[in-house]
Amino acid sequence: MSERKFALGLDYGTNSVRALIVDTSDGTEIAGFVFNYPSGRDGIIEDGKDPNVARQNPMDYLIGLEKSVKKAVEIARKNRNFSPDKIIGIGIDTTGSTPIPVDEQGTPLCFHSEFKNNPNAMAWLWKDHTGFAEAALITKKSHQHDPDYTKYCGGTYSSEWFFSKVFHMANVAPEVYNAAASFVEHCDWMPGVLTGDTNPKNLKRSRCAAGHKAMFNDEWGGLPSQEFFSGIDRKLDGLIAKLYTKTYTADARAGGLSKTWAEKLGLKPGIAVSAGAFDAHLGAVGSGIKPGNLVKIMGTSACDMMIAPAGKVTVNIRGVCGQVDGSIVPGYLGIEAGQSAVGDIFAWWRDIVRWPMENILPKTSCCKGMTREKIRKVMADAKDTAYAVMTEKAKKIKPGQTGLLALDWMNGNRTILVDQELTGLILGIHLHTRPEEIFLALIEATAFGARVIMERIAEYGVPIEQVIACGGLAERNPLIMQVYADVTGRPMRVAKSGQACALGAAMFGAVAGGEFKKVEDAREKMSGFKNIIYMPNPENRKVYDELYKLYRTLHDAFGTKEFTANLFPVMKQLLQIRK
Repeated sequence: MSERKFALGLDYGTNSVRALIVDTSDGTEIAGFVFNYPSGRDGIIEDGKDPNVARQNPMDYLIGLEKSVKKAVEIARKNRNFSPDKIIGIGIDTTGSTPIPVDEQGTPLCFHSEFKNNPNAMAWLWKDHTGFAEAALITKKSHQHDPDYTKYCGGTYSSEWFFSKVFHMANVAPEVYNAAASFVEHCDWMPGVLTGDTNPKNLKRSRCAAGHKAMFNDEWGGLPSQEFFSGIDRKLDGLIAKLYTKTYTADARAGGLSKTWAEKLGLKPGIAVSAGAFDAHLGAVGSGIKPGNLVKIMGTSACDMMIAPAGKVTVNIRGVCGQVDGSIVPGYLGIEAGQSAVGDIFAWWRDIVRWPMENILPKTSCCKGMTREKIRKVMADAKDTAYAVMTEKAKKIKPGQTGLLALDWMNGNRTILVDQELTGLILGIHLHTRPEEIFLALIEATAFGARVIMERIAEYGVPIEQVIACGGLAERNPLIMQVYADVTGRPMRVAKSGQACALGAAMFGAVAGGEFKKVEDAREKMSGFKNIIYMPNPENRKVYDELYKLYRTLHDAFGTKEFTANLFPVMKQLLQIRK
């Protein structure tokens, strides 16, 4: 029997980092540990005056790296086949676009005393939408330019993306923008940290990040021209010289683990570290993506991922986040779409429901004598209880019975409208509306939004033969999965791994470490599906088809300039369906 080999996957999410140790022979996950970012609220630096602000402290990334890996290794040692020196490769995924302003050595500017505690000098998290005006201007100028740089990112540039954030930084924090030697994606910075070289000139920049969010394409020689950005605003003079001219797919070897970090993590120096990529893209790989599969990564937001053989898709799909060669699987065109909020919407409603517990209960006599830690635990337990109670009650409600219809734009629309200034809507509320009914309506809204995306991709000739879901929502809530199956009319499978993003990272780590020649080989050995399949219920499907028509009416009425129809029948039809 050959000696076991292992790969380490690091998954930097919105609120935490996960370290996962995987057996490369069959994908068995022998140890994992999650570290929650300590800064801000759930790891996010916010601004009470501006809901569009979402930043992160890069120090959380470093603390989380050490804490999560050391703990995962400690747990893995209980497996008799494991020892740290059997880890052959490390793969990394992060959120994105999450750029960090850095100095000449790649040190985040917020680590400098003059920028300490300055949110503008921190990492600009993917869900930061402060650059919506800059995004609109980039879109407008791109459409007037030849070539149109939005050609392969759906025709509209988003405030969630790289240049919108850098441009907004130049407008609101010129002292930070001008001090930055470069702007580095989180997924590019972490491999540099591990290999001991964060110099922005030496970093292997991610094909995934550059192509989907920074409009990098070989058709026009890489990034958009400096002339283009200078034509938008002279503040951006010299921007392109601070960036890069080459990108790498995630199977590339970024380097070997440095002696410094090997000692910190309890690993051997020189372990292969792969180039980074975005979480959703590696989650698709961890879920076993193939042509014809649509992988839905369902977490705080949702990302819909597909791949197609290079050269097969010759049209530009309007409204998607990007079409990039090699962004998911090297050698294939990666297609990305998604929704700006899914789990975040459910969490928002959960917190509304439990607001009295969080804001009133701690001040009442029943909490007298309780320690702060005890009260905090009660509040945390209340979150799970609120979800569980609403889910159980919502299961008993038939489609259409609530008379409610919602738009899932609480954090803007990522696809297909690409408009972060759109907001949410709940229609049909009356004096007897219950919390669980609104909860179900919000689930249905996200499912309707998912169906819009699927129909747009299929409309452009990319067949969707199978839907595979992964992420916390797919793992923990069968109600959500069944509603999605009923709304979309497609069977929903669930990825074998509950840590698909970290698993995908580990798979690329195994490729960089030489265990596999290509990631498709790792996929066949290390990924798979759970036995459960959520099949569409024909009766529910009929009702949801009617509700979906009304959803599309609201979608087009509030999301497009061209809509001219009368909205008067919508409420009446909801009532008719309810009866």
